[in-house]
Amino acid sequence: MKAPPRLQTLIDEGLIDTVVRQLMSGKEAMVFVVRCGDETRCAKVYKEATHRSFRQAVDYTENRKVKNTRQARAMAKGSRYGRESQEAAWQSAEVDALYRLAAAGVRVPKPHNFHEGVLLMELVTDEHGDAAPRLNDVAFTPEQALAHHASLLGEVVRMLCAGVVHGDLSEFNILLAADGPVIIDLPQAVDAAGNNHAKRMLLRDVENLRDFFGRFAPELLATDHGDEIWALYERGVLTPESPLTGVFVQPTGAVDVGGVMREIDDARAEESARRLRMATPS
Repeated sequence: MKAPPRLQTLIDEGLIDTVVRQLMSGKEAMVFVVRCGDETRCAKVYKEATHRSFRQAVDYTENRKVKNTRQARAMAKGSRYGRESQEAAWQSAEVDALYRLAAAGVRVPKPHNFHEGVLLMELVTDEHGDAAPRLNDVAFTPEQALAHHASLLGEVVRMLCAGVVHGDLSEFNILLAADGPVIIDLPQAVDAAGNNHAKRMLLRDVENLRDFFGRFAPELLATDHGDEIWALYERGVLTPESPLTGVFVQPTGAVDVGGVMREIDDARAEESARRLRMATPS
């Protein structure tokens, strides 16, 4: 196929040879299958962010570092330069997270290069060598659901041990490769220690996994791995080998009414965003 302008630049730079086909198009990016020498990879071409609410952006970008104070002031003012800087920071967050998680052994696509708003990375494939499907397009037996759920909980733990929370993990951004699930779409990844919303996001990620696989293995719906994982993390004893039971007893004490109301408001906003995402064609 004819190369889109954004990918023609990479061809001119010698980073890719040809564009094979478009793989998908979403609100935030278009993904293409490309050839690089003897390898088939994918190229994620970022779009300008127009569908993320200010509230979501603030939650995800809290305490993210920028290059200089000029950028920080421009981003705060919402100027054109500030919006461009914010979008660049959003994109680079995914690149940074991919390199960081790949180095930690997390099952994510291997990143190869990032150039002019295009991320070149491994093409995740199924057992036939075709592009791997998302989990939401696959049905599972109870045994498969239990195995994949346990595997992904291990990846969530490994990510947290590397200091990263995905922030939007669900069946829509996990691919089923020939050798098991692979986690994708990380521009909203947050620093576990530096973001005040990290716990809430981690709990939501784990709940999404529980609810999805619970459709095939209902016994999972009674588990509470999220609070268990976060409690181990807060105590500084979480490791990729930590055994998980799925049982967690909430400590008793005074109720923070304000905190509860904030959690309710956050949950409502997140549910609205989820419904919008599901209603929008990819």
